[in-house]
Amino acid sequence: MKWLYKYDENFNYLPGEELQIEDDDKTPDFYCDARPPDGLYLPKFDPKKNKWFESAAQEYIDSLQPPEPEPNPIDLLKKQNALLSLQIARLQSEVSDLKGGYTS
Repeated sequence: MKWLYKYDENFNYLPGEELQIEDDDKTPDFYCDARPPDGLYLPKFDPKKNKWFESAAQEYIDSLQPPEPEPNPIDLLKKQNALLSLQIARLQSEVSDLKGGYTS
């Protein structure tokens, strides 16, 4: 027994149309025994090479990727707090320097 994978008249993969036949049976039209590799977004079959290749444009693939997650508001507040604390420390140091090293 072997699995066959279906493609349309433009050689685009048709998922869910797999067929299992006996090893010595004739392969029907629009089927091949080469399994499309995992990770292809729009597999297309090349009958001359008996291989599948990626036919999706990079722009299409990028459009399927999830968006960057929104930053955590608490982490943003922590960063802002750290920056403000640093600014206060610098200002206190400058005031101290202006007063000649004397702090109140």
